[in-house]
Amino acid sequence: LDKAKRPKNLVLAIARQYADEDGFDNLDRWRKDKRFKIMDIPYADSEGACWARNLIQQLYNGEEYTLQIDSHMRFNQDWDDTLIKILKGLQKDGYPKPLLTSYACSFDPKNDPGGRVQDPWRMVYDRFSPEGNVFFMPETIDEWKTLKKPIPARFYSAHYAFTLGQFANEVQHNPEYYFHGEEISIGVRAFTWGYDLFHPHIPIIYHEYTRNGKKKQWDDDKEWVKKNERAHFLNKRLFGVDGVEQEGYDGLFGFGSVRTLRDYEKYAGILFEKRAVQQWTIDKKNPPVMEKYDTEEEWLNSFSIIFRHCIDVQYDSVPEKDYEFWVVAFHDEDDNTLYRKDADINEIN
Repeated sequence: LDKAKRPKNLVLAIARQYADEDGFDNLDRWRKDKRFKIMDIPYADSEGACWARNLIQQLYNGEEYTLQIDSHMRFNQDWDDTLIKILKGLQKDGYPKPLLTSYACSFDPKNDPGGRVQDPWRMVYDRFSPEGNVFFMPETIDEWKTLKKPIPARFYSAHYAFTLGQFANEVQHNPEYYFHGEEISIGVRAFTWGYDLFHPHIPIIYHEYTRNGKKKQWDDDKEWVKKNERAHFLNKRLFGVDGVEQEGYDGLFGFGSVRTLRDYEKYAGILFEKRAVQQWTIDKKNPPVMEKYDTEEEWLNSFSIIFRHCIDVQYDSVPEKDYEFWVVAFHDEDDNTLYRKDADINEIN
């Protein structure tokens, strides 16, 4: 509120998942403020992030815009005005339903605002998980200081998503999703509803990623593994991964009718049914994929299935403690190097 240019225009819908012994999240001072819609949820009744986000979406009451965030965020001055101006600029450029989303720049609550990362991030493809979900990771938008507009995005972040208010009705979070699969499902579904995804080209909002020492919902929920397995299955079914027959893709938590799943796959360079990606996406180039193909078969043949092999090595089996990198290599019987990977400190846990 302190950082907003027009705080009187804001409506704040909050799913307060709390414990009686905690006092840090007391919201009593705001309960009589008509701008606030507060749902008090005892922590033992919580069903996870997607469930809570779905509850919040039910509080939508025709507001012009919607911004979805986590509770551990910080804002630049006039953040509301900045987001609206960027959105309206994209509409003038011919995108009727722009969606601004990204992994927000990080901040350190012990050193704020001094510890805020000031380079905005984009989201790039990382891998398909063993369960069939697409994972992505943040990466700095290197040229951001020269940019005048946001860059096209293929992925969605649930902790930083600003768009038209009707999004809360059109692209609702599936409350049966627990955690994994949330962002890729929402991003693709939004695309099929006609939303165009963009990463903001300037820092506006900041997110705390570590939250050291703070319990998560799954720390207390003894059923979280079962719930997460259910979410993995729902995501496979939505995208038809690994031959799972698609069901429910045209319901409340399914795809829209403006674009198809195939339209997204051609835009993003990702083929869900085969867990495959195009080189354009591997090379971290912004969407849409610009390569042209004469036939559907030629397009399908342009995808690669990539595996990432993890090698477990016990610390006590390594003779050296002072090293700069490890070499993982495969040689044939004549000692010719078939493959070599130099693993630096970021790869060695």
